[in-house]
Amino acid sequence: MGSKIKIYLLALAICTALPVCSQILPHIPQTTLEIAQSVAVTKQKPASEVVRVGIGTTNFGTYQYNDITIFGTGDTQIYDNKMLIANISANQNVRITFKDGMFTITTPQYTERVAGPIQITSNYGLLGVTGLKRAGKQALYHGAFELIKNNNNTFNLVNMIEVEEYLKGVVPNEMPVHFGLEALKAQSVAARNYVLSPRTKASPNYDVVDSVASQVYFGANTEKPLSNQAVAETEGVVAIYNWDLILAQYSSTAGGYTESYSHAFSDPVTKAFPSAEKPYLKAKPDIIGQEPLNTEEKANAYYKAKPTAYDIRSPYFRWEREWTAEELKTALEATLPAQSATGFVKPAFKKGDKLDDLLEVKILKRGDSGKIVEMEILTRSQTYKVSKELVIRRLMTNNGKALPSANVVFENEQDENGNLISIKAYGGGFGHGVGLSQYGAGFMGSELHKPYDKILQHYYTGIILATKPIILSTNSTQISAEQSFYCPHKYAKIIIDNKFGISRLIVDINGREQLFEMPKDLFGYKRNVEIDISKYIKVGRNTVKFSSPDLETSAFNKGLRLYVELVKENNDEW
Repeated sequence: MGSKIKIYLLALAICTALPVCSQILPHIPQTTLEIAQSVAVTKQKPASEVVRVGIGTTNFGTYQYNDITIFGTGDTQIYDNKMLIANISANQNVRITFKDGMFTITTPQYTERVAGPIQITSNYGLLGVTGLKRAGKQALYHGAFELIKNNNNTFNLVNMIEVEEYLKGVVPNEMPVHFGLEALKAQSVAARNYVLSPRTKASPNYDVVDSVASQVYFGANTEKPLSNQAVAETEGVVAIYNWDLILAQYSSTAGGYTESYSHAFSDPVTKAFPSAEKPYLKAKPDIIGQEPLNTEEKANAYYKAKPTAYDIRSPYFRWEREWTAEELKTALEATLPAQSATGFVKPAFKKGDKLDDLLEVKILKRGDSGKIVEMEILTRSQTYKVSKELVIRRLMTNNGKALPSANVVFENEQDENGNLISIKAYGGGFGHGVGLSQYGAGFMGSELHKPYDKILQHYYTGIILATKPIILSTNSTQISAEQSFYCPHKYAKIIIDNKFGISRLIVDINGREQLFEMPKDLFGYKRNVEIDISKYIKVGRNTVKFSSPDLETSAFNKGLRLYVELVKENNDEW
């Protein structure tokens, strides 16, 4: 990456106070602060937006600090509330402590107290925290750091980084690189969807965290050439359904049959379970013709066998667990209080409560994949109803570990009095089993030689692979927009919702401007418009800028929304 671009990216990372960012400036100012202050605010963000990632300690024990030592592998700049206060040589430690609402910055040359927030960049270098390890190595980061105080005499460490750079530190840590390029591309799109989708922020100070609580992000020191290639060759590509970015759920292993969202997750707001359906996250077998596994008979037959499936190479494709009655009783008495607190165990079991003699674990309802939706734990005098897959997995621990998945059938062995003697579990899969199966993607890409778009279309029903939908309007921040994206084929089609009857659209494609007149029908301008720009784009990276003379001259609030479809819709099975 050229040095001018790198300086610009670092500047982009610290201009978080600005609502939008412009194209690269024609000159290189002396400091990244000057660049940040020079950025215009009349355009939407480029395709690679900025994400704010909370960085935890080595074991993710906390995201709150009061003492930290930071360094840069290149010359390092320190800002107090975006005002440059120091330029430090490469690889020199900068210690920052926080007390009584003030930061104390200690460098080899001086000590200074500032109010903050503090921003730190390293032109032509990476940033690190002394002693912070990721994947057993010193963690290093692209972008910029920001230190923001909390109300409890601590501060957060935030990595401000462009999404495409962020993904390079995510993809090889969420999926083994040996799964191959096409699987890594599918993972890149799923991870891009995750971070770009609207969400409740992890904290007022950052959008996501760097652990499994969001996506595993270990930074620049864990990047791999093949996963970087996968990110680059899907740049700007997201999966959408009905104009919205999908919730691109993924897990390690589905066990041969993915589950519907509604049967695995509760509503994030109301906590109702089962939740509302998501039409693109439907239960789906790997092999066409496989019947739903929503009865005990069918689930038993499926999970006690090893049928052909895309994720059959996973060590968790099939697994077994076993308990004596006493072992299960001990495990349940330990896990029931915490799982009761979720609201999905009824009646609630409090800490210190005891279970009567166990009689049976009884399944009440399964999803189409055979995933347990609702079950009962029966004792001599008590019955506990349990729902939701994660609660079930964490409840039925074996040797202190949760079940790999809730795609499981139980065999209860009872004595002549009906008391439980032992119970055996036959299961398949690892994780929630909704959406993309990572092992399945690896098999389809490496062994079936399927491209990433086919992998995604299998796991996410009815999706479109495209750029993120954007809005052009008479609002000064939306009057034009720019997107960069990678075309896997020489195919690109602009999909437009022309609700307000815009007459013309100007599209600058890789530096060549095209004017498109909006089509009409008997009632005026058509609302739903498709413009094929395939002949203007190239296989590889493209940059497209959108504008309309109507929006620049209109005295009324007008606008349209659009995205660029990059893969022909094709839901044929293979």
